[in-house]
Amino acid sequence: MTPTHDRFTPLQRALHWLMAICILAMLFIGVGMVSTIRPDYLSLVSIHKPLGIVILVLALIRLVVRLKRGAPPLPAAMPEPMKLAAHLSHLAFYLLMIGLPLIGWGMLSAADYPVVVAGIHLPALLPHSNALHSLLWNAHRVLALCFFALIVLHLAAALLHALVRRDGVFQVMAPWR
Repeated sequence: MTPTHDRFTPLQRALHWLMAICILAMLFIGVGMVSTIRPDYLSLVSIHKPLGIVILVLALIRLVVRLKRGAPPLPAAMPEPMKLAAHLSHLAFYLLMIGLPLIGWGMLSAADYPVVVAGIHLPALLPHSNALHSLLWNAHRVLALCFFALIVLHLAAALLHALVRRDGVFQVMAPWR
């Protein structure tokens, strides 16, 4: 779609900032989970699983809205390598926002662990398999680290556009005018 607007819609901005909070919380909860064997582990897992499903649903909504509404154009003066990096990073964000929860759900399914959201038991995505669980656990961990790195780069780019380049890129997603 060819966008005809100069800012993301209020819905797109709200989804961006809500998901930013959820994803940052999820990353810190995940780090807490893998670094403890105390009773806190079960509390963290009980938050991590449903929050992953919430992120998956929000990411799918966000993707549909993005496909329908598009995105404001990048500044014409922006160098082509920066434009390419912006497009590739957004693609990576959508792949990780959707892929990580699905891999986590599949990992839990392969281990025969239930995924319960708001009292609803979600169906298993994969059959029980210890080998598959192990493979998906490792993939989930590595991709979560990649996601963290992508978020750091995204924050750095946002600060670059807001404070150094001052080219309007930051303002298209800012919650204020």
